[in-house]
Amino acid sequence: MTNLVLLNGPPASGKSTLAVEFVARRPLALKLDIDIVRGLLGGWKHDWLAAGDQARRLAIAMAETHLGDGHDVIIPQFLARPNFIDELADTARRSGVRFVEVALIVSRADALSAFDLRSATSTSSGHQDAHEMIERLGGSSALGAMFDEYASLVNQRPSVRRVDVVLGDIAETMRRLERVVESD
Repeated sequence: MTNLVLLNGPPASGKSTLAVEFVARRPLALKLDIDIVRGLLGGWKHDWLAAGDQARRLAIAMAETHLGDGHDVIIPQFLARPNFIDELADTARRSGVRFVEVALIVSRADALSAFDLRSATSTSSGHQDAHEMIERLGGSSALGAMFDEYASLVNQRPSVRRVDVVLGDIAETMRRLERVVESD
């Protein structure tokens, strides 16, 4: 069966790395990274919220097309509010595919530490953009508040499938992800 997988998790929890591995194991699966789509929009840094809304609309259209062709889609995205999650569930329903909502579970301290380490060492423009946005929002206190909102959302979602992240062991975390995606 074709799957639309939301891979939700705090910043620097391994979402993108896991999504890359996920699509590598499934022919023509699509890693649909909304941050990349947003970065394709002109002037997105000047109106980050509007660009994010537009990127999500574009992602829905892209997902519907790809799912309609019978291919899996995985969306690695930090979400702390249910609106887009519900839109993705509706997209899966309309497309006649299975929606799998996954939450990566990592402690607050580990999430903040991983983000700081990634910000200090990564040369990825996406990671640098994320660091810049967090700094604009208030730095580590804003990141902590985002984590708390994420944890609260996860606790309110009865159908979310939790994957405990094994720090430093992407292969084991990937095995855990595959198990929850493949289970009914």
